[in-house]
Amino acid sequence: MSRIAIPSLAEAPVETHATLEGVAKRLGWTPALFRFMALSPNTLAAFVALSGTLSRTLDVATIESMGLAVSEDSGCKYCAQSHVFLGSWLAKLDTGELDLNREGKSRDPKRAAAVRFAKAIADRRGKVSDEQLADVRAAGFTDGDIVAIAGLTAQFLYTNFMSNISQVELDFPDVAPAHA
Repeated sequence: MSRIAIPSLAEAPVETHATLEGVAKRLGWTPALFRFMALSPNTLAAFVALSGTLSRTLDVATIESMGLAVSEDSGCKYCAQSHVFLGSWLAKLDTGELDLNREGKSRDPKRAAAVRFAKAIADRRGKVSDEQLADVRAAGFTDGDIVAIAGLTAQFLYTNFMSNISQVELDFPDVAPAHA
């Protein structure tokens, strides 16, 4: 049970209704974590703006793989399940790939480098080594991509913190991932 009361859509502040309805239209329901953030309309607006913009920086498979790895390390079951759901639904990642992502790995060498780098950013609070920068660059990521990976990692930690603080109940479905 959540440690902070999660409002229903009707109970959420009026200024968040359009945002929450947009999320429901896209996913088919309004996840509890969005309704939790709606308790602070500016926090929800900031998250939606950040995540919407960052979703266009890298391919969805890389984004969801990094999100799963960072969320596993943060001990955020809610966010990990959300990345399993989105990774299987949007990126068509299979169970084997998702299992590797949980461990900070990937079958795809370029994606594996991004996942390792995102984990390093989260684990080291951004104080990555020259070797870690060289590794992600050697995989083909530009400096702009490195900035995007850092931004996405901050986004993942943002939701990890929100979920871990509230202990919101898991409402992302268990999805049978697409087979590769």
